[in-house]
Parts: sequence; structure tokens; C-alpha cells
Amino acid sequence: MAKEFRHRTVAVTGIVLALVAALFAALPAGAAPPDGDAPVDLTKSRAQWIDRATVAVPRDDTTAATTRLVADREGELAVRDGELTGSGEELALREIPGGLSAAQRKKFPHLASYAAYAVRDPDRARVAYALTGQVVLTRQAADGTLVTATGVQTQGVLDDLYAARAADAALGPVVREHGVTLSVWAPTAQSVTLELGGRRAPVAMERDGGSGIWSVTGPRSWTGKTYRYVVKVWSPSARAVVTNKVTDPYALGLTADSTRSLIVDLDAKSLAPKGWSRLRKPEAVAPADARIQELHIRDFSASDRTAKARHRGTYLAFTDTRSKGSRHLKKLAKAGTSYVHLLPAFDIATIPERRADQKTPDCDLASYAADSDKQQECVAAVAADDAYNWGYDPYHYTVPEGSYATDPEGTKRTVEFREMVKALNGEGLRVVMDVVYNHTAASGQDPKSVLDRIVPGYYHRLLADGTVANSTCCANTAPENAMMGKLVVDSLVTWARQYKVDGFRFDLMGHHPKANILAVRKALDALTPEKDGVDGKRIILYGEGWNFGEIADDARFVQATQRNMAGTGIATFSDRARDAVRGGGPFDEDPGVQGFASGLYTDPNSSPANGTEAEQKARLLHYQDLIKVGLTGNLAGYRFTDSSGRTVKGSDVDYNGAPAGYAAAPGDALAYADAHDNETLFDALAFKLPASTPPAARARMQVLALATAALSQGPALSQAGTDLLRSKSLDRNSYDSGDWFNALHWDCRDGNGFGRGLPPAADNRPKWPYATPLLTSVRVGCADITATSAAYRDLLKIRTTEPAFKQRTTADVQRTLSFPLSGREETPGVITLRAGDLVVVINATPDTEEQRVRDAAGHPYHLHPAQSKGADPIVKSSSYDESSGIFTVPGRTVAVFSRNVH
Repeated sequence: MAKEFRHRTVAVTGIVLALVAALFAALPAGAAPPDGDAPVDLTKSRAQWIDRATVAVPRDDTTAATTRLVADREGELAVRDGELTGSGEELALREIPGGLSAAQRKKFPHLASYAAYAVRDPDRARVAYALTGQVVLTRQAADGTLVTATGVQTQGVLDDLYAARAADAALGPVVREHGVTLSVWAPTAQSVTLELGGRRAPVAMERDGGSGIWSVTGPRSWTGKTYRYVVKVWSPSARAVVTNKVTDPYALGLTADSTRSLIVDLDAKSLAPKGWSRLRKPEAVAPADARIQELHIRDFSASDRTAKARHRGTYLAFTDTRSKGSRHLKKLAKAGTSYVHLLPAFDIATIPERRADQKTPDCDLASYAADSDKQQECVAAVAADDAYNWGYDPYHYTVPEGSYATDPEGTKRTVEFREMVKALNGEGLRVVMDVVYNHTAASGQDPKSVLDRIVPGYYHRLLADGTVANSTCCANTAPENAMMGKLVVDSLVTWARQYKVDGFRFDLMGHHPKANILAVRKALDALTPEKDGVDGKRIILYGEGWNFGEIADDARFVQATQRNMAGTGIATFSDRARDAVRGGGPFDEDPGVQGFASGLYTDPNSSPANGTEAEQKARLLHYQDLIKVGLTGNLAGYRFTDSSGRTVKGSDVDYNGAPAGYAAAPGDALAYADAHDNETLFDALAFKLPASTPPAARARMQVLALATAALSQGPALSQAGTDLLRSKSLDRNSYDSGDWFNALHWDCRDGNGFGRGLPPAADNRPKWPYATPLLTSVRVGCADITATSAAYRDLLKIRTTEPAFKQRTTADVQRTLSFPLSGREETPGVITLRAGDLVVVINATPDTEEQRVRDAAGHPYHLHPAQSKGADPIVKSSSYDESSGIFTVPGRTVAVFSRNVH
């Protein structure tokens, strides 16, 4: 990914998000950041045409005698010497006393303080014609002086004119028995023609005035041909009428490097792997019970010597069932993992798709020292042109990425993606796809901009001055606009129906309206095995519900944030327990800030950032409260005794000024201790555990950290390789760090990825002084790696087989779960959970601890058979005294005791 698309420098921790949100909240409603606000400036678009009859304009102190819209189809309006030059059609406006109506303010809350103007003659045809060119708003004083001249945002009026008719239309290529129809929504275009492969002359397209859709129908022989749309349209970013040759935003197939769309019939038998129509899915688990392994497609096999050489880094590597990677996934599936979550697999803007064009580091990376800066220097030199990127830079939303296919030309990417899904399903794993509809890799007239070169200024969210918002990292899309929202729904239905994807994870879901995500849920629920070949109700949804940016705190619409999605059954990632388990936050200046699973108070390191002994103890006990809330499924209404002795609800526990508990039911919050963002769990613990911590102890703390998510109510996720102590050599943002830093080592003899050099400077240089001594001193071996994985799988077996962990309501959790030792006397570093007939003791201290549960006395408890017969010899030394109710658990150990005889 190019540097300007650097992903994930935002929004994964409450503190940072709160600061970002506060920055935007400090601005007046509907205001843009100060930028030398010039009232006469046609490079900005401060007026907003929200429906055919209404224009909203920021209030100011100027007095104007006349206000009007001027529309010029030639795009030649300009301001020279204080006067508007050029000619165009005028639409007179009159100010509406009191501003926008209540309904308009509800629909556009960020414009509530704006002045409102009525279009005197809002004739539909006249308005539609005006929108096909440059539109400016002017205000003149009584003496004719031009006091305001600004461009006009038109998203609202476009929805008003066209969305109702366009909402149910089939866009993109539709292949039927007797022909092919191509349709594109381009209501502001002055003309659209089709550039079809094999034809010299463009093919005319017809515009439907009611919907704004241009379409053409041709013979079925068009199938397999390449195409582009030739769109003549006013472009605010170019400040001119331009003619763009652009691919189809609804494309279903592409040529290599996405230079042309490809007419594809996804129902063609030639594109179906053997057995595709009869594919049997693994048994679906309830979304609240999902145990998810997050995996990057290239990471899975690029470094796996046991995968077929021509398959490495591709979809087809998943069909190599005897590779070490595939065998490991089977072990996880057998233990209880139910889903593999694939990082973005749609068409990505920043990876050369032909292998011949993909650069590799021109260095012997393995020859450098563990703490050298040479590895990252070599990797960075080719990062923009290598085969690697996480993929959070969408180009075309509904076509599989070509670099993961053995041949990016033609339809192999479609067939091979389906082969991957089929193979994973065959191993007992359902497939989740990471989707990124909140932004695009580019906007404006950039060659990799698609949407904005067809309907400029519509598909992206604009700030008050008309510039494209980029709080997500890149060009924010606007799914609150009807046709962007439709694109999201239509695309996901295609992935579900045509690729049999079993779930979707929404990147930065909080940048979507809640209504948009619920519309996705409704559309998927309508899919049936009889009609569509899939059961849409079995498709799971979850996403990042972070609250930040220009839409923070529901500034423009009700967002799909953590708080707002509670009760929908669509889970949001919960950062509460994650931060408590690891310690601090991802953006701490000193990465040594400790947490529950990294030695805070009980095994302190030398970092002054941890504070005094008393401060450490207080913070640890608060972290334990956060983890307790996490173990309940992050429930807002769950009542328990906190570490200060108070009876509280989950929503009363503080998380950086926000309620820790926000879920209405298990399944609303997704637990995790690590994911692709930020340092891997092993790397975080490397920074935080005392430098002298032995390898075996590091492995045990890894298992303990994973247990806090694995044994929680509700869904849980872990990054692929975390059970193998995966490291990225302390890289906190490996989105573009190549195979070298992102390698997954399925064979423990290859190590775990630690000590492969200092992490890339772009995102990690400030941490180099902390990283350098660790990279040469921290080591783990095969015994540690295999022990971690085996112990984690034992915990998965417990979680997925014990009914106590599968509660469905807050009342069920309240009745089944308790924290009997929580309160003023609880042991720092130890959490004891009672869940039905189970008692779970999580001992994060280095020492053996006794936990006396009085109500347990007189009842027989035994170490759970998954552990008593499992791989961890240390947990087997745990004991229980029936007469006293005392559970004794070794240090750095999670022990699960059961009353049932298994």
C-alpha cells in the first residue's frame, strides 16, 4: 500500500478515538475545520442542494439581496475581478424563515444550523438538467456586489430525484439466456457510451430519465468480452467537464491489474468447481458461539514449503490438504474453531497482479542480525510494488483479487476463489470475508478512482467545504447516500450467493449507518437454499464499531457503533478486555505499559510508565473488572461485585470515560486479544513482560491471554498463528511489510518470526530503542510453540462443548455466571469465574494461588478432562479440596474445574 494509504493508524483504542471525536466535536455543527474560509471561492462547495426544492447554506454575517443557483453544462463558470463570469441557467432562491424543516434536520443533522433556501421553480426536468453540469451558488448585495460564490454539493438532490427508481435496478452485467445487459447509474453524465472489446466504435447507451441509469443490451456472445464505460461528466475535482474511460463499479470480472471490466456469467458451469452446486456446508453454529481464526490469504502459504510451489500465496493453496498450514487449520477446526476470517480478498488497488511485475527485496534478508535495520530497509524499498498488502484499499468491491489467482487474466480468480471456499468448508470451517466499503483507495480523477469518475461528488462523504473526508485513512465513502448504500447491499448479496461466503466482517463499521448494516442483514436473510443455493439466515455479520471522525456521535446519521448495534445480533469488536489483558493501548509512547496478562503489579517490568506499586495494583484490579465484563459477553446489564466491593452493572464500569459493558445480549460483542492490527500478542507481551521472563513462561502467558477471549460468552477471534506464538518482529502495522515480516511459520523449526530485524521505520522507528535489546534476547523454541497451541486447543474444546459458555440472554448469563471472589479482598492477578457446573481460575501471577469458593465446599470438582487428559503438564498439578472449597492453581495458568463426570 502506498504511504498515503497507510492503514490502521486510527481507531482501535478508546483513548485515541475519544481524542479524534473530541476534535471534530469541537467544531460548530456543520462547520469545516478552519481553512481560511473565503466566501467567494469556487474551488470549495459549501452549499448543499439537499432535495429538488431546498438548498442549505452555512450562516454568516453577510447580507445579500439576491441568492441564486447558476448551472453551466459547459463548466466554464469562474470568478474574475469579483464577478461571476460565464453563462448558465439561473435558478432563483428565496430564504426560508426558520431554516430547514424538522424532517430535513432529522435527515441531515449536521446541517441543522444552516440557512435554508427554497428553489423557486423546482421543476424536475429543469433540476435534472442543471445537475449535468457545474452548479454554483451566488449571493449578491443590493448594489450587485458578489458576496458569496461557492460550489454546490448535490448528493441529497440526486437521491431525491433518482434513488426511488434506481434502488431496485440490476446494475452491472446481467447475462440472460438471450442476451447481455450492461447498466450503470450515472445521473449527472452528459453522455455514456460502452467501449467493448473487439469493437473500434463505442456502443451507444440509453439513459432512463427516471432512474439516471444508462444501459445497453447486446447478444450473449458479449460474454467474456472486456469493457469500459466512457463517461462525459462535470468533475468538481478537475473543475472541468471531462471524459472518463472507467471500469464498472458493479464489475464481476476484470483483466489483470483491473484495466478493463470483463463480462462474466457467474452462473456458467465452466466457472463452477466440481461439486460446487452440491457443496455441503459445515454445521452452522450460533453467531454467539463462533470461534474465528483471522487469516491473510497470502500469509497462509507464501512461506509454507509444504504447499505446492505454484499455489503458494494463492487461493489454491487451501486445496493443498497435506500442507502444514492446512493440517493446522484442521486441528483448530477439530478443537472448535468454526470460521476462518479472510482478510480482504476483493480487488485490491495496490498489488501488481502479474507475478512478473511483483518485486522482491534485493537482499539476503536472513543474513542480517536479529536487531539490524537492513531487513526493513530492503523490504521498504520494494513495498509499493511487491506482492504484499493487507488489502484495505478497495478498487472493485465484487471481484476476487487477481494477485491471489494463479493467473489474474480471465476468470481463474473466480474459479479459484470458489475452490478455496470449498476446501475450507471441507475441512469443517466456514468462511468469513473481510469487507471494506467505508472507503476507496482513491477518489477524484485518480486513475484508480472508479466511483468518483462516474458520479463525481456522490459516492464519497464530503466535508462542509466539499472536500472528501479521509478519517478512515483514505477517501471515505458515503453509504448514507442511497446508491452507495445499495452498492454495499448488492455486492454482499453477490458474495453470498455466487461465492457461498458464510459471513462478513465490516472494516470500520461505525462509518456506516446502522440502517445500512441492517439492510444488509435483511437482504441476506432473504436468501434461501431453494432459491439462491445458500441459507442467508446462517450468514454471520460483525465489524469494527469504533466511533470517530466526521460522523462521530451520530453527527450525520445513527452509526453502526458498539453502543448502537447492541441488540441487533451483529457483533462489534470489544476493545475493553483486549486493552486490560495486554495493558495500556496500541499507541502508548512506552510499549512497556503492562496489563493483566503481561505482569502488571504481580511481575513488574522496569518501565516507569507503570507507576507506583499502589498505582499498579489499583489499575490491575480495574483491569480485572474490565475482563470480568468481557467474560460475560460485555453485557451492559450484568450485575456483579466489582473490585472495590460495589454492586455494579457492566455499563457502570469505566473504560476511558465510556461504559465498559454495552452489549444487550451475548453475541453483540466480539472478544479478542489480538488481530492483524497492532503488534501480535506475542510481540506485545515481548514489550511488556520483564525482559528476563523465560520462554516457557512467555508461552503460558500467551495461553492465558487467549483464554480471556476463548472462554468468554459471545463470539471470539484470534489472529492466525497466535496459538503458535506468532511474531512480526515487533511490527505494529504490518499492512505493507512484505512476506518477510508477515510470514506465518507453521513449522516450529522455522521459529515464530521474532528477531527478523527491526520493524519497518515508517510506523515503528520511535519504538526501536525498546525493540533493539529484545530482538537479540527473547527466544522461544519448538517446545514452547507446540505447548501453546495444544493448550489453546484444549481451551477451545472446553468452550465449544460446555453449555455454560453458550448463554443467549443477559438473564441467562446472570443466572449462570458469577465471580464469587470479586470484591475488596480479591487477589490481584487472579480471576475466578463460576459458570454453571464449572469453576474457572485464571491465575496471571507467577506464583501458585489458592482461591476459596465457599459455596463450592462439599461438592466434588475435578480438573476438566480436556485439561486432565490434555497436553499441559503444569495445569494437571491444579487441585481442589472438597472440604474447604479451595482451588489451587499454578502460576501463569488457566484451570477449568467441572462437577460433571465426563
